[in-house]
Amino acid sequence: MRNEKKLGRISKVSFGLGGYQEAMLGIHFQFSFEGSGIGTSECYWSPELIKCSDKCQWTEEDRSKAFDEIMRYVAKLLSDAKVMTVDQLQGIPVEVALKDFNSFDSFRILTEVL
Repeated sequence: MRNEKKLGRISKVSFGLGGYQEAMLGIHFQFSFEGSGIGTSECYWSPELIKCSDKCQWTEEDRSKAFDEIMRYVAKLLSDAKVMTVDQLQGIPVEVALKDFNSFDSFRILTEVL
């Protein structure tokens, strides 16, 4: 297992539908660094596109909890980046952690350079 950290920027960020089959609501990122990039999302099934049923392995309570966690995550990112809106995150410097041959692991806002 190879772990690596790369310095880069948020090259694209949006809040809305995306993720698996474009049916997940949340925040979606693209990062650029050293001539390449990678993306990730923090999202959960949109209640307008995916209805909860007895066949689901999750409940409406699970969805509500996930949305609460996503909103708290976005609030922390905005605070760390010292911005007020999601679109203002574009261009913010980050450290991206990669694992297993360039698979996304995590990222953090480089608060020390803001």
